[in-house]
Amino acid sequence: MNNSFQISSENWHLFLLDLSQNNQVYVPVNTFEYIDYKLYSNTVNSITYHVARPVTPLKTFFLPPKENVVIEKYNHNKKIIIGVPACDLKALEILDEIYLDHDYVDPTYKENRENTILIGTDCYTISENCHCTSYQIDPYPVNNADATVISVNGDMIVMVHSEKAEDLLHKVASTYPVQEPGIEIIRYIQEKREQVKRILNEKNHQLPDFRTTGDLIRKSADDIWIKYAKTCVSCSACATSCPTCTCFLLIDRPDFEKIRQVDTCQFPGFEKIAAGEDPLKKKFVRFRNRYLCKYVWKPETFNSMACTGCGRCIDGCIGNINKNKIFIELNKSN
Repeated sequence: MNNSFQISSENWHLFLLDLSQNNQVYVPVNTFEYIDYKLYSNTVNSITYHVARPVTPLKTFFLPPKENVVIEKYNHNKKIIIGVPACDLKALEILDEIYLDHDYVDPTYKENRENTILIGTDCYTISENCHCTSYQIDPYPVNNADATVISVNGDMIVMVHSEKAEDLLHKVASTYPVQEPGIEIIRYIQEKREQVKRILNEKNHQLPDFRTTGDLIRKSADDIWIKYAKTCVSCSACATSCPTCTCFLLIDRPDFEKIRQVDTCQFPGFEKIAAGEDPLKKKFVRFRNRYLCKYVWKPETFNSMACTGCGRCIDGCIGNINKNKIFIELNKSN
C-alpha cells in the first residue's frame, strides 16, 4: 500500500464506524462551541477536522487525572485517537522521556502508549492563544503520529507513518475504494500548511523563542511575578490542561491500592515539608516556579521542550493571566 491514499468522506466515516465495534475510537467533536474528543458511534455526525486543538490534552489518555496503577486491566481494546494536533504530538516526546526512561519505565504509561494509535491532523485555523511556531513546532503532524488525516473537498487524504497504522489502514484499502492523491491535492495541502505557519508567525512575532524565554525567566526579578500573580487563585487549570505537566501524587489505599492522581506546583502546600517549611509558600513564587520548571529546569534534564505553544493554560486561566504577555514584557525590558 502507498504511504498515502484518498478516500471519500462517507466511506472514511463508515470505516470509523466499523472500527468502533472492537476499538475505542475517539474523534474531535464541536460541542457547545468547544472542540473535544468523543467516542465515535453512529450518532456522531459532526466530526471537526483542522480546528486548532481539543480542550482535553492528549496526555489524559496516557496519564488520566486519577488512576489505580496496580490493578490488572482487562480491557485490551485499542484506542484510536483521531484529529490529534501537532502541539500535543510534540508534547509526547517529554512524556516519553520521563515515563519510558530505560531505568524507570512506568508500566501503566507504557501499556497505554502501546495500546493507542494516534492519527493527527493539520491545523487550518488557530485559536487566539496558539503559538506553536514560536517554538519551532509546525502546525501539522511531523513526529509521533501513526498517521495523518486531512479533509479536502469532501474527501479524506490519509498519510500512513508507522507500521502500527499501516496494519490498521490496510483494511481501508481492502474494503473501500481508494486512490492515490493527485498532485493538485498535495500542492493544496502544502500551501495550506505554509499559510497557517505564516499567520502564526506574524501573530506572535513579538514572542521570544523557547531558549530565550528560559534565559529571561532565569534572570527575572520578583516584581513582574508579583504583578501577574495578583489574579492567580491557585486553581491549577494551567497545569491540568497542559500537555506536558507531569507531577502526581501516589496515594496508598487498603488492599494495596495505589492511586496516581494529578498534582501541581500551583497548589498551596505542594512543596510543604517537615516542620511546616514550604519553599513555595508565597503565591508569586509558586507562580514563577511553573515557568522555571518548563523553560529552565526541564530543558536542563531532558532533550524535549516542556511547552509546545498550545495556549490552553491561557484559555483556561480564570485570573485572565496570559503567559505570553509576561514573556513579551520581559523581552522588552531586557
